[in-house]
Amino acid sequence: MSEAEREARPLGTPRTRAGVYAVLAVLGVLVGVAGTLVQAGWFPFGLLLSLAASAGIFWGGAKLCRTKAGAIAPAAGWAVAVLFLTSSRPEGDFLFGVGVGSYVFLIGGMLVAVMCATIALPVPPVPGNKSR
Repeated sequence: MSEAEREARPLGTPRTRAGVYAVLAVLGVLVGVAGTLVQAGWFPFGLLLSLAASAGIFWGGAKLCRTKAGAIAPAAGWAVAVLFLTSSRPEGDFLFGVGVGSYVFLIGGMLVAVMCATIALPVPPVPGNKSR
């Protein structure tokens, strides 16, 4: 296998890809938790920062893996974390601040995830034989 063929493959073996997707999912969870805490605390800059971080991890996963699953893995982790944190506790407490910023974070993050998953980059073509 030539050097160009190795560079054109998305991520090597299936075990390596599964590991990368798992790490991306964990990073998605961390970005979701951090975004939940920051978006209401430093409004409006915290909201912009949390959406930018979400977009960064989704697009970074898509660019790294060169597949739609590269964007979906961190998006799934983000969604699980954010939806888990939206539930209220028996004491009545919850982590999302009251106001429009929470809804912008939830809906905006989901829209960014969908956009990054639908415009995922294709695998670059393998160059042909150069000796022609």
